[in-house]
Amino acid sequence: MASNKKKRRDLNPLSLAFLDVMSCGFGAVVLLFLILDHSAQVEAVEGNPQIEAEVNLLQVEIREGELNLVRVRNTISDVNLEVVTAQGLADRIQEQIDNFLQELAALENSAVVSTDVIEELRAEIQALEDELQRLQASALEAEGNSVRQFLGDGDRQYLSGMFLGGNRILILMDKSASMLDETLVNIIRTRNMSEERKLNAPKWQRAVKTVEWITSQLPITSRYQIYGFNDETDVMLEGTENQWLEVADRERLEEVITEVRAIVPDAGTNMVRLFQTVAQMTPLPDNIFLITDGLPTLGNRRSSGSLVTPSQRLELFDDALEELPDNIPVNVILLPLEGDPSAAAAFWQLAQYTRGSFLTPSPDWP
Repeated sequence: MASNKKKRRDLNPLSLAFLDVMSCGFGAVVLLFLILDHSAQVEAVEGNPQIEAEVNLLQVEIREGELNLVRVRNTISDVNLEVVTAQGLADRIQEQIDNFLQELAALENSAVVSTDVIEELRAEIQALEDELQRLQASALEAEGNSVRQFLGDGDRQYLSGMFLGGNRILILMDKSASMLDETLVNIIRTRNMSEERKLNAPKWQRAVKTVEWITSQLPITSRYQIYGFNDETDVMLEGTENQWLEVADRERLEEVITEVRAIVPDAGTNMVRLFQTVAQMTPLPDNIFLITDGLPTLGNRRSSGSLVTPSQRLELFDDALEELPDNIPVNVILLPLEGDPSAAAAFWQLAQYTRGSFLTPSPDWP
């Protein structure tokens, strides 16, 4: 009994006070939690009338643009139909003219037919020729100045600063092995692959599309020719050597572009033979487009080694310039190539000296 009383006297009162404080604090927290309003508070946001009006205006413009796009597409379809109809009529009229000319030649050699009949036939031929010219003019007017259509990535238009006019336009396309890629390692690697991989090499496809873009911008009244060059220089369309082709002849132009797409890049680059071929053309071109990626690696000089240094490439380029006829603008389109630091400056000087233009296109051009 005495021991229990002693334990009660020894009990620490601080322990009870701490528990009381903790209980009161917990109770206060619970009370605050119950008192506070936990419902979601939504703050009203007033709309800006000016912004809403601009959004509505943009939506109206979008709807109008979509309607205009439909109208444009319908107009293009109608124009294409008119062009096809005009071309068909022109072909039939041309056949009639040819038949009448044969009849006229036969009548002129005959002594039985009177002069009035011959003059009447000539009048019919002249009327058909006038109608043929009218149909051709209407077809050109309906279709526009471009004889071919070319759409770049994203249907964008590019300002290249190039003069695309001229009466005799010459396109020179580099088809050497370096056109397979931008780096020397990948050039060697791609050169040992199949022809299909070479044809689909991204850099080579850019060169092909560049030719397509140029031909789509040529004036329809001009004449043109396309040569490919590596260690040799050859005309793109076999059988058209020393000829200037008509831009208005669509079928022939499509044949030329088909031949361009079928080329497989190979061998080195000899610009001496290239410019010698240009100098032998009769008549000479009055505007040149040069599509290449670097200075030449071959020439008429005999090389002492298997490798061509940058200084030797400049010497070969200077030798080639001596063969280039004077007073012809040269528009240079230079594609990228590793290990040829002097090419940009050399071709820029060529473009400036001949009063042409110089272009190093972006990766997505044309």
